[in-house]
Amino acid sequence: MDNRAEVKDFLTSRRNRLTPELAGLSVYGSNRRVQGLRRTEVAALAGVSVEYYTRMERGNLAGVSGAVLDAVARALHLDEAERGHLFDLARTAAGGTTRRTPRPTVRPSIGRILDGMTGVPAYVRNARMDVLAANSLCMALYGGILTPQTLPLNLARFMFLDQHAHEFFLDWDAVADDFVATLRTESGRSPLDRKLSDLVGELATRSDEFRVRWARHNVRLHRTTVKRLRNPVIGDIELTCDALDLTGDNLAMITYTAEAGSPAQEQLEFLASWSTDHTALPPARSLGSEIDGEPFDAVAADRVLP
Repeated sequence: MDNRAEVKDFLTSRRNRLTPELAGLSVYGSNRRVQGLRRTEVAALAGVSVEYYTRMERGNLAGVSGAVLDAVARALHLDEAERGHLFDLARTAAGGTTRRTPRPTVRPSIGRILDGMTGVPAYVRNARMDVLAANSLCMALYGGILTPQTLPLNLARFMFLDQHAHEFFLDWDAVADDFVATLRTESGRSPLDRKLSDLVGELATRSDEFRVRWARHNVRLHRTTVKRLRNPVIGDIELTCDALDLTGDNLAMITYTAEAGSPAQEQLEFLASWSTDHTALPPARSLGSEIDGEPFDAVAADRVLP
């Protein structure tokens, strides 16, 4: 498939963000007319001719060797995710792309693992960010967003098309950046995924926030991060979010954990206890780090919850 526009925009965006100082180049005078590095500078750093690098940046990666791709990645200071994305784009340009097909459902054994994680909120999603299954504590943590009735739920659609996302993710901008970078990474890895391209097209049409982020061509490997969430029962909580690849299924398990003995761990323990006695979450009228004006206290929580 023809991905020359994608290659051009990606390489240009990486070159424009890198200053001569960051690249270790000496700069004389202050009359530079270009943002970032010049093509001649990237070519010199990569050890290729200006003509050859220009051909690459115009979108033609067909026939480019792995050694040259590595040299360009080093010249542009690409991180692991960006280097992988460049190689994915080159693989597509060479016609070597294969279709990655995630399992449409979660295997029963994975479902049993989810159900057995009673103290850890967890869900399973595919690379398009469709949540396929979640354990009961994760559904309680997501406060009515994830329920048996809403699954499968696409987190990217929720993030950019549902205003409740701004209330739930306290660091909405950072999470939105990560979501788009994750989708951009997958688009390079699976350019033949029609459902993914349809999702990107829908979000780009309906959300300015998504469209601006997509145009940045940022990519990211989702492994671990810290997220601050707002829950109608326990208020604001900060948790470590880890992605565990289920390689054979082309799926990932996302887990939320807290340090032992931390306030966040107490909140999770209370939420787990609360969720066993309640079949539905209370209305999200008291979202925040306080409940009815009082700071969260696991011991006293039963006295203030509706």
